[in-house]
Amino acid sequence: MILSTLLSAIANILHMVITVYIWVIIVSALLSWVKPDPYNQIVQLLWRLTEPVYALIRRFIPTIFGGIDLAPLIVLLALEFLDQFLVRLLLGFASSV
Repeated sequence: MILSTLLSAIANILHMVITVYIWVIIVSALLSWVKPDPYNQIVQLLWRLTEPVYALIRRFIPTIFGGIDLAPLIVLLALEFLDQFLVRLLLGFASSV
């Protein structure tokens, strides 16, 4: 009972964190199209939250095709995979315990 509740709580928190980060990536990508003020604190925060992950992806995969950076799309796909696979796996395991 305690283990299943713990696993369910971890799965729900992980789902929330993944969802929030997906929205951070979407907002950051949309802002990159309009060239916002780079000294704005919100823009700097979004850059600090997303750029390290993009840099990690760019180190292994060439992501710029025709002037368009596909790193946000790759990260979004990876996060969606984690959400669909890992969270559901944890919830399934929690219900079976």
